[in-house]
Amino acid sequence: MDGFSNYSIAGVAPSILRIFGVTPPEDMQPSIDSLTGLAEGCDRIFMYNPDAIGSWVFDRFEDKFKACLALSPLKLPLRSMFPPVTPVCFASMYSGLLPEQHGIRKYEKPLLSCTTVFDLLPKEGKRVAIVSTAGDSISEIFLGRNIQYYIFRTIKECNEKAAELIKKDEHDLIVLYNGNYDYWMHRVSPTGLAARKQLDKNAEEFLRLHSLIEECWRPRGHKTLLGFAPDHGCHRSAFPPGDHGLDQPSDMNIYHLYSVI
Repeated sequence: MDGFSNYSIAGVAPSILRIFGVTPPEDMQPSIDSLTGLAEGCDRIFMYNPDAIGSWVFDRFEDKFKACLALSPLKLPLRSMFPPVTPVCFASMYSGLLPEQHGIRKYEKPLLSCTTVFDLLPKEGKRVAIVSTAGDSISEIFLGRNIQYYIFRTIKECNEKAAELIKKDEHDLIVLYNGNYDYWMHRVSPTGLAARKQLDKNAEEFLRLHSLIEECWRPRGHKTLLGFAPDHGCHRSAFPPGDHGLDQPSDMNIYHLYSVI
């Protein structure tokens, strides 16, 4: 697939498992050596999931992410799943499976019956939390696991809860979803002013999380992998002004940033 990133977002789940010392099931995609190597010795993982920030958007507005890049030794080019829509992509990111394996093949939000990191880690005694806005994919497709769910109406409430969880220091894996860029991208185009402002907010949230982890977890002897991990990209369109779902680099190519604290 010329023009597409080589590594798949389905490699994130087995990488998370290996970082925690858990052997991934055989049906999962391969883990990502650069990610597991960077995170060697980590006992905590915080996955920050901003929605729809494609690599071309990141490249065009890289100045907004300079501080994030400075804290992230790994800038990992990844290929999204097809179709590049949110439930398909996050299902693969946290199950390690392709869409034909986990069963979500279009924009729908069924409860996943396949094995995910949210099933395997609690069995190993790991404490896991999902923090997300109500009605969004991460709030729905991963329900029913032995983890803690914090589902709120607004992104502000989600981010405040994530900060609270860091300060309480009770979880090994925290997943935080922010859909603000995706929301505005659809309405004003990927490069519209309101959408660009959301990129600033996503960068600021990553920096805030980094600072809180450094302040609250590092002094207690924890070594943490912090990920800036979008699900898919996007493209300009006539109506709506911004969209995603096509098998093309703008929608399929993303970057993940990873920092060790």
